Amino acid sequence: MSARIHPTAIVDPKAELDSSVEVGPYSIVGPDVRIGAGTVVGPHVVIEGHTTIGRDNKFFQFCSIGAAPQDKKWNGEPTRLEIGNGNTVREFVTFNLGTAQDEGVTRLGDDNWISAYVHLAHDCQVGSHTIFSNNAQLAGHVHVGDHAILSGYAGVHQFCKIGAHAFIGMYTSLTQDVPPFVLVSGNPAGARGVNIEGLKRRGFSRPRIDGIRAAYKHIYRENLTLEEAKAALARDGETMPEAAADIGAMRDFLGAATRGIVR
Repeated sequence: MSARIHPTAIVDPKAELDSSVEVGPYSIVGPDVRIGAGTVVGPHVVIEGHTTIGRDNKFFQFCSIGAAPQDKKWNGEPTRLEIGNGNTVREFVTFNLGTAQDEGVTRLGDDNWISAYVHLAHDCQVGSHTIFSNNAQLAGHVHVGDHAILSGYAGVHQFCKIGAHAFIGMYTSLTQDVPPFVLVSGNPAGARGVNIEGLKRRGFSRPRIDGIRAAYKHIYRENLTLEEAKAALARDGETMPEAAADIGAMRDFLGAATRGIVR
């Protein structure tokens, strides 16, 4: 192993580190850990468990990565944590392994910005290009889509799903699913509109945004049942071709929601 390891760090000989990996003072890397090229592990970081980390990640001081799940049902099974590429993981972040009661793996995708004190519990599935502000907390089995944003102190109940491009406001207490593109806030959470500013920043065209806003109105403003809203979304998908994929994503999400949606 020729990675750049500080003399005070403890790296198990069985760990697999690319030669370009840096490990800072007093950090600990366990035997079942694999770390890809260009990743920097800051001081006082603990990485353990069956954890695979991709390239060009940055872990700031005092992170706990790959610890046992906080679940009494976990009985030492060889579950995993998988982290993609280009993630920034700030101070005091905690990521736990998966459990045998789910897929057995907790996942974080690529290019995510994970701020201080964020917690990803067992079996969470987080996509790519997300932003988690300080103290955002996910309970077990939560799914978060690409480009979603969780503001500071947002708390998410276990098994909830958050769709792509959704925005969760500060101090929000979330106990139900959030469809794609929707902005929610409050305690309990309520839908406040479409995350239009986020969509503009990501280059969504005017027709796409108009289609998403029309879909939002069917779900939240027209007193329709979910089945009626899904039928209306199906019609819009045929008449608004530029937004058809986005409207389809919202309709599919409604069909897959397991805890009911925030309304």
